[in-house]
Amino acid sequence: MPALEPNAGKALETAAGGSRYLRFPVKTRLIRPGDDLMALIAEYAAPHLRGGDLLFVSEKVVCITQGRIVRAADVRTSRLARLLARKVRNYAGTPQFRGLGHGTAPAMQLLIEEAGYPRTLLAAAAAALTRPLGIKGAFYFIVGKRAKSIDCPMSWTIGEFKDYAKRAPQDPNGVARAIAARFGADTVIIDANYRGAFSLGKSTNAVGEKFVRAVLSDNPAGQDSEMTPLLIIRKAG
Repeated sequence: MPALEPNAGKALETAAGGSRYLRFPVKTRLIRPGDDLMALIAEYAAPHLRGGDLLFVSEKVVCITQGRIVRAADVRTSRLARLLARKVRNYAGTPQFRGLGHGTAPAMQLLIEEAGYPRTLLAAAAAALTRPLGIKGAFYFIVGKRAKSIDCPMSWTIGEFKDYAKRAPQDPNGVARAIAARFGADTVIIDANYRGAFSLGKSTNAVGEKFVRAVLSDNPAGQDSEMTPLLIIRKAG
């Protein structure tokens, strides 16, 4: 197996929870709908796993292998989705811009379908009331992590997915438990980007959310064309 090296511009080691950890990104081939997630992990990550390792799996590859992606042009957007998408601050046209995300009507429509119209309307009202007070994040807190994980486009740097939107993964806790049972490593299904990271599914609650945010604070798996959707976390020393 090829050696595991950090992605360009990323550090191999970081601190989290008072300890030092190594983050080994595992490069794969391009993953497509119809691929078997377990087979991919067996081929690319399992040969590197040691006792005590954690395996972090990008929710994007879970969605792809589950067929949870859809061509953005095929999403029928509602008036509410178009209205809310215009309210998203993605800093388009500024140096802070990193992606459209829910600032696209297809992504917002899929978010609404995941969270439900009543919860989305409640979240929008809460955001309208709290944002002027400098309180951020009310909208996503109310719609929930699964809805927050929806994205469009999936990628600008991987051509096969630049025209696709991504739904939330199905049963991420079950997926994480199945992976852990097969490969003997506690597993976390993660959504990570330049803004931070959060878990969508875990094989064990012993892996806390604070730890997930800390160990992935610089997004070591990358956000572009690195194709390292699997990440082995190992305590240093």
